[in-house]
Amino acid sequence: MPELIAPTTRLHTAWLAARADWGPGVHEDGFGLRPEDEVDSPEGFAAWVARLTAEPGSVCRWIVEDGQVLGGIALRHGPEDYVRVFGHIGYGVRPSARRRGLATWALGRMVAEARDLEQVLVVCEDGNTASMRTIERNGGVFDGMYGTLRRYLIKTR
Repeated sequence: MPELIAPTTRLHTAWLAARADWGPGVHEDGFGLRPEDEVDSPEGFAAWVARLTAEPGSVCRWIVEDGQVLGGIALRHGPEDYVRVFGHIGYGVRPSARRRGLATWALGRMVAEARDLEQVLVVCEDGNTASMRTIERNGGVFDGMYGTLRRYLIKTR
């Protein structure tokens, strides 16, 4: 059974395996990874995890099962400009763990955690039908396009 947990340094090797599953140069949505983050060394990974867990206005969780990191999801309350473009919630599931309903499950859990907001904005690339279905299964209502991004609103209450 999967669980959502706070980022932790004890899963460094498991997280690196998840990143390798995505492949080089691919963005892992939901992990809050920035280009300047160095996550290969234990020290760099620890610094990144410390930033994730202390970042104001953001809640990051990893989708973990049997010691494997299967994906990540983040709830963002700000900054407002960033949320307006990329949404309140971003998520990603590693390729080898897809088609199991993990993204739908994790998004539902994170929407429940966002009860302090009346609704959340979730976006996905136009044409990403798996993500569109995930959002719609959680009550997402299409709210228009922003460039190549489809915008969905989900009521939290």
